[in-house]
Amino acid sequence: RDHTYDLVISDIKMPRMTGLELLTHIKERTPETVVLMVTAFSSTDEAVDAMKQGAYDYITKPFKNEEIRLIVKNALERRELRQENLALKEELGKRFSFEGLVGKSKAMQDVFTMVKKVAASPVKILVTGESGTGKELVAKAIHYNSDRKNGPFVPINCGAIPENLLESELFGHVKGSFTGAFSDKQGLFQLADKGTAFLDEIGELTPIIQTKLLRVLQEREVKPVGGIKVQSVAVRIIAATNKILEEEIMAGRFREDLFYRLAVVPLRVPPLRERKGDVPLLV
Repeated sequence: RDHTYDLVISDIKMPRMTGLELLTHIKERTPETVVLMVTAFSSTDEAVDAMKQGAYDYITKPFKNEEIRLIVKNALERRELRQENLALKEELGKRFSFEGLVGKSKAMQDVFTMVKKVAASPVKILVTGESGTGKELVAKAIHYNSDRKNGPFVPINCGAIPENLLESELFGHVKGSFTGAFSDKQGLFQLADKGTAFLDEIGELTPIIQTKLLRVLQEREVKPVGGIKVQSVAVRIIAATNKILEEEIMAGRFREDLFYRLAVVPLRVPPLRERKGDVPLLV
């Protein structure tokens, strides 16, 4: 109760308290502690139960010291990797959090203020700005400051994928729906369920894909390519573009109704030439 241990080696059969009971107490107090169970029988129900309850491994009596040393070494290496993984995830959250956005200029402070306002809301956001201004970073900051931060953030560059593949990438497909569809595949919206889907370069979508995307926004359901069943999805959508979509609408290349569905809240990211004072911070 008073100390934390990296690793515990415990017999399963003990007086007053069994090894399984001890394992339960350990996992309740310090889940990261590695537990190695010892049993006198080569295969027992208790040993299997111990593994189910979170024991790293079990070893049977009689055993050699070298055998124990090797298992302990592997267990501690695995624990260290897990701790590094958790630390990296925490660092990732910090990196893409609101505070991870760099800038003291008024233009960037306005972006920060808007990120704070919209993060807590499920409202759809259209991030605009030139290439390289950090539109995806803004989208990630919104995601990681929202109530969906523990859900997936799934980005896709709509301008980098051929039209014949983009539909499958967005909506998924069923086995046999086209040549090369050897198995069912989830699309962006299924993968981002309960999280955020980031549609970069939304202005590159063809009219057919725009129509299908509009249905997803209206009905909150996806129909995979070649499928007959629709799948409900709970996805927050953030879109981004380096084009002026109002001009694309005037030219007949972008649907006006889709634009207003996506741009409930427009958020412009300024180019660096408009915030030169932020260069030292970025460096």
